[in-house]
Amino acid sequence: MIGHPHKTIVDGTAIAWSEMGSGPPLVLIHGFQDTHRVWGKIAQLLADDFRVLMIDLPGSGLSDRPDAPYTLDWYARMVVAWMDAIDLRHAHVCGHSFGGGIAQWMLLEDSIRIDRLALVSPGGLGPEVGMWLKYATFPVLGPMLTPLVVRHVIPRLMRFAPGIFGSRDPEEIKRYVRMMGIPGTHLAFQRSVAGVINLFGQYMQTKQRAWEIDILPPMALFWGEKDPILPVRQGRSMLAQSTGITLTTYPKCGHFPQLDMARTFADDLKAFFCDPDRPFWFIYSEKSKNRLPEILEDPLNMPAISIPDGGLTALKQ
Repeated sequence: MIGHPHKTIVDGTAIAWSEMGSGPPLVLIHGFQDTHRVWGKIAQLLADDFRVLMIDLPGSGLSDRPDAPYTLDWYARMVVAWMDAIDLRHAHVCGHSFGGGIAQWMLLEDSIRIDRLALVSPGGLGPEVGMWLKYATFPVLGPMLTPLVVRHVIPRLMRFAPGIFGSRDPEEIKRYVRMMGIPGTHLAFQRSVAGVINLFGQYMQTKQRAWEIDILPPMALFWGEKDPILPVRQGRSMLAQSTGITLTTYPKCGHFPQLDMARTFADDLKAFFCDPDRPFWFIYSEKSKNRLPEILEDPLNMPAISIPDGGLTALKQ
C-alpha cells in the first residue's frame, strides 16, 4: 500500500487503509472498483499539509468483499463506522466519482463529521452517466457480462483509453488486474452500480435529500472538461442551484484529474481546504428554502462563516 498500511475491522469486514503526513485529517475516497492507489500521485503532495488517510472501500482493493448490499447508505455507514473505529471525530473529505457520491451520502449519515467536502468528477449530481455503466444494470444480461467487464474489458481500457481511466503506469494496471481477480469483486461492482444507476442513468442524487441536513459544509467541485463518464455540465448545473460552492475545471482532462493533472489539482485542493473564509454550501429547493430560516435570518444570503479549529462539531456545540 501507499504510505503506512493498516487494516481495521468494521462490522465484521476488514477495511484496508493507509496514511501519510501530519496535520488536519483528510480522507480520500476512490470510485467504482478502484483502490486507494488512485490517489498516489497527489498523496505525497498533500502530506506536507495534511494527515492523508486513503481507504480501500469494502469490495475493492485489499479490503474484504462481504455479501452486502453495496448501496450508498451502506457505504456511507461503513465509512463513518471506520472513522469511529480509528477515532477520527471529523475530517476534510475528498471523494472521486462514485466515492464522491458516498461522500455526499455521508452528510446524511453524520454531517458534522465532514469539515469541508471536495468532490472530484462526482456521481450523484445529475442523471447522465457513461453508457457502459448502464449496461451493467440490464436484467439478466448485466450480471452475466459484469465478470467479463471487470476482469477483461476495464483493464484493456486502462491500457488503451487513458482519457477514460486516467494515465496509469503498466505496473499499476497489472496490480489493478490482480485486484479484479479477487473473488467477490464482480458481485460488489454489480451491486454498487445497480445501487445508483439504472437504464435511464443515475437515479440517486444528493439534491433529492440535501434539505434534510442541518448544516452543509463548504464544498468545492473539481472536474475534467473532457470527462466521458460524468459530464462537467452536471457540475455547472449544481453551481447554478447552489451557493457556497465553487467549480474548478481542467480543459484537457478527463475523469481523473488526480492522475492527469496531479500537481495542479493538488494545489487547487490545498487552496480550498486552507481558505479560512469559505461559506457553507446551500442547495436551493422548495424544501430547503422552507427550512433555511431555522439556520439563518436571511434565506437568500449565505454569509461566509469560518470553520473553527474543532471542525463543524465545535460549531454546533
